[in-house]
Amino acid sequence: MLECVVNVSEGRRTEVVAEIAATAGDDLLDLHTCFDHHRSVLTLVGEEAPRLVAAAAVARLDLRAHVGAHPRIGVLDVVPFVPLGDTSMAAAVAARDDFAMWAATTLELPAFLYGPERSLPDVRRGAFGSLDPDLGPLLPHLSAGAVAVGARPLLVAYNLWLGQTDLTTARRLAASLRGPAVRALGMQVGEQVQVSMNLIDPVTAGPAEVWDAVAAELSIERAELVGLVPQAVLDRVPQNRWATLDLSADRTIEARLAQRSRKAERTRQAPRTRRTDES
Repeated sequence: MLECVVNVSEGRRTEVVAEIAATAGDDLLDLHTCFDHHRSVLTLVGEEAPRLVAAAAVARLDLRAHVGAHPRIGVLDVVPFVPLGDTSMAAAVAARDDFAMWAATTLELPAFLYGPERSLPDVRRGAFGSLDPDLGPLLPHLSAGAVAVGARPLLVAYNLWLGQTDLTTARRLAASLRGPAVRALGMQVGEQVQVSMNLIDPVTAGPAEVWDAVAAELSIERAELVGLVPQAVLDRVPQNRWATLDLSADRTIEARLAQRSRKAERTRQAPRTRRTDES
């Protein structure tokens, strides 16, 4: 099974985000929206739902008027495929390549690939400069920009909102956290600052570890989990810390997949209504 965590550049018009998310149907596991980042993260399953969401996002969104705290190269900004369970990384790479070709030909989007070849930060730094698109037009789509399509292992997207508003301090803390297991940025988000992170080895450096590292230097106002967390990561955190760290048992990938399976089973077992026509 493949997970796909689609990031779209819209977080303020909630009705538009809801319409885009609805195209995924039961393959939508989670939706996270942030006004200040002006961004929404849709956790999906499979390869069909990402295409439905992508088409809706390109049709409804326009990057030319977009202003938000989060870096972006397109309205359909990032589309990573993630292998779950026994699915191989090779399968994720194949899904990535198929999606990128589809986006380039059907949506006319310049597509940059990341994964085994290079990282997402490499794409953000080099897009349309040192890096040409791997597929599709050489110039950005007029309203939709470009898309970064990836294949990667599971990660946890995690934000810590700081108890003060000094951006210099936030950037210093982010730099101190960066390493093989953590990518971090210090960001101004509205009137507050945050350390925004991708925990790329969350079993080694998970929510509790980064919280403790930042809290040792500065007060934290709150934590924010973006999307879902693997059960293995949750299992490493004492339950009495879950609420503080913005974690819960129903926000694991496994829990949402189980909900999806139960819903599908109820649909299969539901009695069919016999239709009769009267004249």
